Amino acid sequence: MDFDLVVRNGTVVTASDIWESCDIGVKDGTIVAVGPRLPAAPGAQEIDAEGAFITPGGVDAHVHLSQATTVGVDIDRSIITNGKVPDPENFVGDTFDTGTRSAIAGGTTTVITFASQMKKDESIIAVIEDYHKLAKDQSYCDYAFHVIITNPTPQIVEDEFPRMVDEYGITSVKLYMTYKPLQLLDYQILDVMYSARKLGITTMVHAENADVIDWMTQHLEQKLMTHPYHHGTSRPPIVEAEATNRVICLAELMDTPILLVHISGGPATKHIRDAQTRLLPIYGETCPQYMFLLADSMRKGDFEGAKCICSPPIREDKSDQDAIWAGVKNGTFTIVSSDHSPSKFNHPNGKQRGLKDGNLPYGKFRLVPNGVPGVETRVPLLFSGGVLSGRISPQKFVEVTSTNPAKLYGLKKKGSIAPGFDADLVIWYSQTKFQPFKLTNEMLHHDVDYTPFEGIEFKNWPRYTIIRGKVVFSHGEVVGEMKYGQYIRREQSLLPGPRDIWLSEWRP
Repeated sequence: MDFDLVVRNGTVVTASDIWESCDIGVKDGTIVAVGPRLPAAPGAQEIDAEGAFITPGGVDAHVHLSQATTVGVDIDRSIITNGKVPDPENFVGDTFDTGTRSAIAGGTTTVITFASQMKKDESIIAVIEDYHKLAKDQSYCDYAFHVIITNPTPQIVEDEFPRMVDEYGITSVKLYMTYKPLQLLDYQILDVMYSARKLGITTMVHAENADVIDWMTQHLEQKLMTHPYHHGTSRPPIVEAEATNRVICLAELMDTPILLVHISGGPATKHIRDAQTRLLPIYGETCPQYMFLLADSMRKGDFEGAKCICSPPIREDKSDQDAIWAGVKNGTFTIVSSDHSPSKFNHPNGKQRGLKDGNLPYGKFRLVPNGVPGVETRVPLLFSGGVLSGRISPQKFVEVTSTNPAKLYGLKKKGSIAPGFDADLVIWYSQTKFQPFKLTNEMLHHDVDYTPFEGIEFKNWPRYTIIRGKVVFSHGEVVGEMKYGQYIRREQSLLPGPRDIWLSEWRP
């Protein structure tokens, strides 16, 4: 057959099956055949998988790139960049080039990032257009956008949401129930849900109770309890659980699907599970930091624990971590994303911002930019610490890192190994030939000066990352080109949506 690429002798894994001694035939960037002993014409590229696992390329549906932090910064309008990150010397996160370079080095072939509306932005169209310019010709992997909504005016939800879907292929929005520069009130959340239901938009929600956080933070500061560790003290699991339950109630009222992002604790997980048991279209996302780390990571040194400040916080009690793993295994969590949202540690505008307002040497957790790096480590962590440790099956790994993110967000050609899908593949090392190692930040490809997963042992790592039939990462080296990544227009979610079941006589 006329293949451009044949990957031979692999153990192919999908979300439902495992096929040993299997070949994959690729033509024009698309998988056209899967089966044993595929014939290939002379000149076709061939890769021997050596019996190792072949999984679909990772789809990381929660990645912040070329996006300014809003914590502790008075920004209420978007800065028009015209494709250039403003003041790059003081930009402390990853841009599209460094972030997607890191993604492919860890087996992720598609990322969904965030175009972010600011509170006084009167249009999301300009925000989307400008974010496109930041991404154009800057990505090593394929990419799509969510839009963060902070000012849902009638013009935006009634006139611009349809344009967002039809003209830009963006079928998801993210809402915040916390952070003053981003927070929406329940009334505004209902406005967004009302429009999202009509248009088939998936609504993502960061669920934490903002008033409780503000009250707790103020009273902790009065007691000088401002060490990075007390970021978690200000946000016990009930803060996440209350907001999770509240937004599930709003979604049930509106009969609209939602995704609860980066769930960290057992109580919130239970609320999601209970809603799913009642057959509500409620989906859950968690992240590796909640599966592999505990709150003692924020106790390190006087201020070093700031490296692990993220929201919701990494939890103190191992029972929360166990609940997260159980939720991954039993299907409560639809996807596992990285929430890659890093700030450099040794930079005055990065994590060091927490030292600018007294109580040294501990600083104030309130001023520390939230977020940790993880786009490169997400897939290897779940494979090594999940599959190879026996905590999840290979099929579950594929489901939560690739197949379900693609389905949830309407990436119809991503997330599986089958004819008609993009040839996005990860070929792992044969276990007999791989030497386990302990991770250091120097091994990674992001533009951040630390990793929260320093010292964790990895029992495997992607040997090849392939995007649309092209090898972009091989044996520890990025071999792809920055301009290779393509913007992907998305369709509506392929997972169950509204049920047409109502709580009163009201109908939209």
